[in-house]
Amino acid sequence: MTGELAQREPTGAPLTARQEAVLRAVVLAYVGDATPVGSRTVSQLLSRPLSAASVRNTMAELAELGLIEKPHRSAGRIPTAEGLRAFVARAPQRTLGRYERRALESELNESTPDGLIERASRVLSDRTRQLGFATSPRLERLVLRHVSLVRLSSEAVLAILVSESGVTLRPVIAHPRQDTQPELDRIAGVLNERLGERTLAELREELAHEARQLRSDARGLVARAAILGARALAATEPERIDLLVLPTRLTLLEQPEFRDPERVRELFAAVADRERLLRILDQMIETGTLQVAVGDELGEPGWRSFALVAAPYVLERGERGAIGVIGPRRMDYPRVMALVDYLSAVVTEKLGA
Repeated sequence: MTGELAQREPTGAPLTARQEAVLRAVVLAYVGDATPVGSRTVSQLLSRPLSAASVRNTMAELAELGLIEKPHRSAGRIPTAEGLRAFVARAPQRTLGRYERRALESELNESTPDGLIERASRVLSDRTRQLGFATSPRLERLVLRHVSLVRLSSEAVLAILVSESGVTLRPVIAHPRQDTQPELDRIAGVLNERLGERTLAELREELAHEARQLRSDARGLVARAAILGARALAATEPERIDLLVLPTRLTLLEQPEFRDPERVRELFAAVADRERLLRILDQMIETGTLQVAVGDELGEPGWRSFALVAAPYVLERGERGAIGVIGPRRMDYPRVMALVDYLSAVVTEKLGA
């Protein structure tokens, strides 16, 4: 299902209880050691003992189903992307312990509301040793709380647009007029009186309409406010790509997969393609639930070595953003999913109240 996020439903043909147990053992061993898994290791991890022959036969069945594979020059097996999806779909939902939940909330409480989303992404990086990320809500749905205008030069003005959820946009707009900073402050005051409960999209349309109507009175304060406000809001759309917060990549580079320079190059190329990642996350936000995508589900050849776990958070007026984790396909999915799910709920509680 190229370009879409995985649903937490069993994939492929139904598995027997023995096949599920062996698949789970292979995945857990591979996640723990980052090396191909042999039948002897699988036997040690099973809750119910099986003979060596039974384990080998079951692993052969899983290989025929495309759930595990034998890497080049290795006697052991590793899970395929399809095998990882099957494992995730069948894994019981894990919940975090009380003390860990308290520790996470304490870390987020150290942040101001404006920095909460970035803090959550940093906490995910630290706790999972993967690449935590967060996105701000879609710009069109943001409700603006305050506008400031700062003269940068004789030709440019910085507009600082702060939303009710704490998201801040800083478009630079061409404005060659000789407005002094006190005059820009008066214009910003007029704009602030107009904000009300309108979304960014509503304000953009309204101010653009007013600017056209008042063009003949371009020297009036209201007209100047409408014209400058319309320019500022029109300049926000390109900033959509800057609302993806990736605090650090260093923890992810500790993973064994990234001892290979080519894998590191693939990672940076994938992360640099923010437009693609945001499109995937927009699809996820629409589901309203925790989602997992592995390998080719991410829709790009360069992403096949990676996995994504993400969940939406919801603000007071229904605006949605996402937080989650990007990492190699070999990750502790139950724990990562539990962390992402819990932190999305905490962010919703703190910003959506």
